[in-house]
Amino acid sequence: MIAPAFAQTHKDTTLGDKISTTSKKVAHKTTVTAKKVGNKTSEIAAKGASAVVDKKFEGKVAPGGQAIYIDKNSYYYYINKKGHRVYIKKSQLIDKPVQ
Repeated sequence: MIAPAFAQTHKDTTLGDKISTTSKKVAHKTTVTAKKVGNKTSEIAAKGASAVVDKKFEGKVAPGGQAIYIDKNSYYYYINKKGHRVYIKKSQLIDKPVQ
């Protein structure tokens, strides 16, 4: 015989359940913030290294407005928000807006 199905069963929450839920939320927020901090640190380090090693291309910017660098093989790239080099074609460069 099948038991009758009710709309919802009420589950009593205990203090342990509430603490567990809160700790999961805090852990998630901490993880998200740590990733943001790591990405920003990587971006700044990569931009600093590119400024020292490679030549900065003046007068043009990337499609998102980022600075353009030219590496030793004459390839154009910019640094994205995660600190990675994104290589682009010269035809994709945009004139730098006048400020």
